[in-house]
Amino acid sequence: MSNLEEQIRKLVEKYFNQVNIAALIVKDERAIVTLQNITENKDVTANLEKEIAALNGIKKVNIIYTSERSAPTLGKEPEMWKVSGVKKIIAVASGKGGVGKSTTAVNLALALSKLGKKTALFDADIYGPSIPTMLGYENQPVVSYDGKTFNAFEVHGIKSMSIGTLIDRDAPLVWRGAKAGGALEQLLTQVEWGDIDIMVIDMPPGTGDIQITLAQKLKIDGAVIVSTPQDIALIDAVKGVNMFQKVGIPILGIVENMSYYICPNCGHKEEIFGHAGAKETAERMGVRFLGEIPLHIDIRTHADEGKPIVEDKPDSPQANAYMEIAKKIAKG
Repeated sequence: MSNLEEQIRKLVEKYFNQVNIAALIVKDERAIVTLQNITENKDVTANLEKEIAALNGIKKVNIIYTSERSAPTLGKEPEMWKVSGVKKIIAVASGKGGVGKSTTAVNLALALSKLGKKTALFDADIYGPSIPTMLGYENQPVVSYDGKTFNAFEVHGIKSMSIGTLIDRDAPLVWRGAKAGGALEQLLTQVEWGDIDIMVIDMPPGTGDIQITLAQKLKIDGAVIVSTPQDIALIDAVKGVNMFQKVGIPILGIVENMSYYICPNCGHKEEIFGHAGAKETAERMGVRFLGEIPLHIDIRTHADEGKPIVEDKPDSPQANAYMEIAKKIAKG
């Protein structure tokens, strides 16, 4: 721990008797302090920010609280999160991890942008944020010109934000659902998004507390479910569809990712994980089948390099697959 970080910790302890600093980042004359199990007091926040900013080497300070929210009063609707400037929100979700949900979310957001939509991509996968890597803004500092709101990252023609920019890449987040929800609320509502036609949210995999919180607190206009063709993934995809339907969010459709593999040498088509399982599931559940995404090494390598295939190889068959799905989503 650096001397500057130690000074910041002592200042935090000055204001709070019991404190759990979930994350502390000091970079480019900016300090970002994430506090866990603490309820915000605006006067305390203002004084603490002022004292931290007075330290040598610090010019800007952001303090993030992840305390649990009070339960809503019985009989009243829960207060909705307000994301300024965003006209429509689409959730990209999956019933389980490992099906390529985040890669799909990134490429669909870029495809929607290429269709003329002012697009934003929000990384809500709080325990495994990968959007900064896929969009190429990993390790870039968060900027706040007014000291109150964050500025969204602008990359490849879209705006984006992720919890991954505020925490150490290798640090695990040991947060319960309510605390994680509080952090997501701050990131969503305290970012200057500007004028956005469609925000794509990369949801955490599964159907747990965070997913339900996002579904209930945000005005989500539709959900896209991503699955591979194999039966074990489709079982969980069905759970995802049912979760969104129970909270009244329309299902825009199901995407079959890793649908097939074509050998680059001989052109042979191999259905490694099975085929058409997602299409059959969609038909059985009465929801739209949006299309197939092939299993292709370029999709993976371009995501790892921060140059998604829709952006870097827009004329490829793989990019075209995302574009066709985005056209269906854009039409509603």
